[in-house]
Amino acid sequence: RAASGAAAAQLRQRLESELEDIRGAGTWKSERVIASRQGPHLRLAGGGGGIINFCANNYLGLSSHPEVIRAAVEALEEFGAGLSSVRFICGTQSIHKDLEDKIARFHQREDAILYASCFDANAGIFEALLTPEDAVLSDELNHASIIDGIRLCKANKYRYKHMDMQDLETKLQEAQKHRLRLVATDGAFSMDGDIAPLREICQLAQKYDALVFIDECHATGFLGPNGRGTDELLGVMDKVTIINSTLGKALGGAAGGYTTGPKPLIDLLRQRSRPYLFSNSLPPAVVGCASKALDLLMESNAIAQSMAAKTQRFRSKMTAAGFTISGKDHPICPVMLGDARLASVMAEDMLNRGIYVIGFSYPVVPKGKARIRVQISAVHSDEDIDRCVEAFTEVGRKHGALP
Repeated sequence: RAASGAAAAQLRQRLESELEDIRGAGTWKSERVIASRQGPHLRLAGGGGGIINFCANNYLGLSSHPEVIRAAVEALEEFGAGLSSVRFICGTQSIHKDLEDKIARFHQREDAILYASCFDANAGIFEALLTPEDAVLSDELNHASIIDGIRLCKANKYRYKHMDMQDLETKLQEAQKHRLRLVATDGAFSMDGDIAPLREICQLAQKYDALVFIDECHATGFLGPNGRGTDELLGVMDKVTIINSTLGKALGGAAGGYTTGPKPLIDLLRQRSRPYLFSNSLPPAVVGCASKALDLLMESNAIAQSMAAKTQRFRSKMTAAGFTISGKDHPICPVMLGDARLASVMAEDMLNRGIYVIGFSYPVVPKGKARIRVQISAVHSDEDIDRCVEAFTEVGRKHGALP
């Protein structure tokens, strides 16, 4: 029942005006309803079938992998739907501990702790670790969850220009007066598909006696020879202190996040991290999915390695067609368009041609940097990729994005 009274009416009027401004700016974000499981091909509610999906974080195609689904069903049947509680009260099952051990082994770290999401992991680490005596140095294009997590802590905050090592060094010099210095960066940046220069970051961290934290949500499972992420890809696994990542993208696609690193840090997070202490433990089905996904990755690197050729195929064909693709060698392939309305109408036209992509505009990306973000999956066929490029070419010419 709608609230009544002058205050409620004033609120409704203000909200409706703000929503109308969003529509008018061409930045309204619609949520399409999917009537099938996640995968390279989808069926939309209302009968829209035969849609090729290029907008999911399902990098390895494991969200519909039969062994992953079977593991979820088995966990659900054995351990139930959930524990109805936070872990320190009555909520740790053996499968949670087993998954944490597996995550630590996968990343070659001492220990790991599970969260409901990586957003929660990022919200929980900085406040627990850093004090007013410390400093955190953050890339200006870090994910919103890192930014929000840093806002919650009382450390001295420095923001360096995106992947600018000269600016980072200047900020590290300024931060020398603080007790502990933590450099925080995405490993792979989700909006642009570019990869942090971790070798240089780690060299500067060593020079100025700082620690390195990376968010690996868009790297875990497929970057590096064994899919361990950007630190493996760039050969600095022994120089990165803390990794936060997700179970909701390449590792099964359900939900959940984690922190992995030194055991004393993980022990401290169990005592002090508010999103961990005050959120229910992960549902057993989710734990089962992620555990099986890690098993598949640790048994063979074939799935992880299948990404490179498909990513290169899309990037090279789109560039040849005349599009500007941001980033390098990452399955996140942003088609840069600049104009928010153009990105929106082109994405709608792509769907009419059976290609499911999404336009991104402010406030998700900076003003003037609107794009359609395409994401390649290991389960896309070459034919899927070629059909996507053909549709982009047709739509781009129709709307003046191509000559």
